[in-house]
Amino acid sequence: MRLRALRRAVALGFALAACILSYWLSRVRGPFSLPQRAEWLHRAARRVAKALGIGCVVRGQPPSQGLVVSNHLSYLDIVIISSVMPCFFVSKLEVQRWPYFGEAARSGGTIFIDRNSRASTAGVARQIGERLNLRIPVLLFPEGTSSDGAQVLRFHSSLFEPAIAEGAAVTAAAVRYGLEAGRQERDLCWFDDTAFLPHLWKTLGSARFSAEVTFGDSRQYSDRREAARATHDEVVAMRAQEQLSAFSHQLSAPSR
Repeated sequence: MRLRALRRAVALGFALAACILSYWLSRVRGPFSLPQRAEWLHRAARRVAKALGIGCVVRGQPPSQGLVVSNHLSYLDIVIISSVMPCFFVSKLEVQRWPYFGEAARSGGTIFIDRNSRASTAGVARQIGERLNLRIPVLLFPEGTSSDGAQVLRFHSSLFEPAIAEGAAVTAAAVRYGLEAGRQERDLCWFDDTAFLPHLWKTLGSARFSAEVTFGDSRQYSDRREAARATHDEVVAMRAQEQLSAFSHQLSAPSR
């Protein structure tokens, strides 16, 4: 496990260095617009996912604009989803202080929210409304925190309001981690008060794992609370279907 973690740490270091170089090369060429920042983060996430050895299966069609809402298991979700499609994330304020990843998030156009401040929530809602007019989707984790995957937590509805006001489409997305036999999704989840760097080291040393991202159909809603309830139920259903598919695959796999 330690040797695997060291190998991946070195690969991750090279990937991050390449991401930094590509960012500054893009900056010196001229103005770096918000869509260009999202595209840069998309390419950077693909490099990081490859360095971490994460394979990703996509089900459904990733949207090209509007609001996307997803369950939240770990900081890995950001790498995984951004490797699938360019998007703007809405993230908690604390992420800004993370080594490298905080700077990468700012560079990629992430919108930061202080969930303990109503003024911050109002300001973030305005920013989301402005971004919804661009042809890059905004990605929101409406649970407000990451979980251990045992259940999808209640979706907070306040940040659905910009999509309602703008008449923008809302797309539900479900993230799931797939691990080798004998290990559970919970082993990769980052939740409660677990420190970031120790968890990252544990992740680097993990045996091969993959991710599945399932996208539902894009829909418009007239009420933010209804949008939160409907997309929550859709994510729960997609997660259950993904688990059933994985279980069926294990049953059909030949024994060794």
